[in-house]
Amino acid sequence: MHSPSPLPLVDLPVRRLSRVDLVSCADLSEDRGWPRDEHRWGLLLSAGTGYGIDDPDGKGLAAACVMTSYGPRLAAVGMMLVAERHARQGIARRLMRHVMEEAGSTPLCLYATAQGQELYEKLGFAHVGRTDRVGGLFRAEDRPSAVVTRPAAADDLQAMVRLDLPVFGVDRTHIIARLPAFSDRLRVAEENGELTGYAALWPSGISHALGPLVARDTATAKALVTALAATTDRPLRVDVDARHEEFLGWLVERGLEPGSRTALMTYGIADLPGDASRRFAPLTVATG
Repeated sequence: MHSPSPLPLVDLPVRRLSRVDLVSCADLSEDRGWPRDEHRWGLLLSAGTGYGIDDPDGKGLAAACVMTSYGPRLAAVGMMLVAERHARQGIARRLMRHVMEEAGSTPLCLYATAQGQELYEKLGFAHVGRTDRVGGLFRAEDRPSAVVTRPAAADDLQAMVRLDLPVFGVDRTHIIARLPAFSDRLRVAEENGELTGYAALWPSGISHALGPLVARDTATAKALVTALAATTDRPLRVDVDARHEEFLGWLVERGLEPGSRTALMTYGIADLPGDASRRFAPLTVATG
């Protein structure tokens, strides 16, 4: 008897992922030259919904991605990864179409690399913005900031959610509530007893990533970065909304070097909701 022919990659079934798949997801990141980032994958698989295609050779995952839902008004797609041995065979399109079907009428957003942007354009996504990544050892300014910042306390979480809602435009309580456990440092800016910003610092490979960064203005964003950078001797990495040119230039002056760029893209919505003037950096480009 002949063995059945294996299904083409584009016909392989897509399944839901869970934290059981965390190591396989990290292996996939490493396969594509990214940090393993098991810490970030753990957050994504608990706060969002992971989708994957098993490698037909039994070597872990052939592809994976995560969709983080913010209710009926928005969901973010991130960590779209295909194993190098299966690249350029239509598997990313197969997985993305499945995610779009799962999302239904919910608008989508994502951050696309230069390699992935063409695919998303063909699927109907529109380019609406950009993030610029900077990284390196941060050099603090000589003069202290007039903005008051302090470590976040447990009773700050509700105030952070209230501050975040008009900035992000949809409720992401399920993300903010996880920040104290996810981040190494979580800091708030305050004026007259009212929060004016917050930011988190979390481990990623040999670096510390900074995000989300929500701030009333550029001075507040600078103060939060300066305070958090003072708590680590690791290189700092920030994905900055490119609309904040002054802030981005200041980070470069402080020693962070320009790196990769990602295109912010949306589907089913003209732009992200919320107030972009106070949205300086996402938690991670995987969560929008």
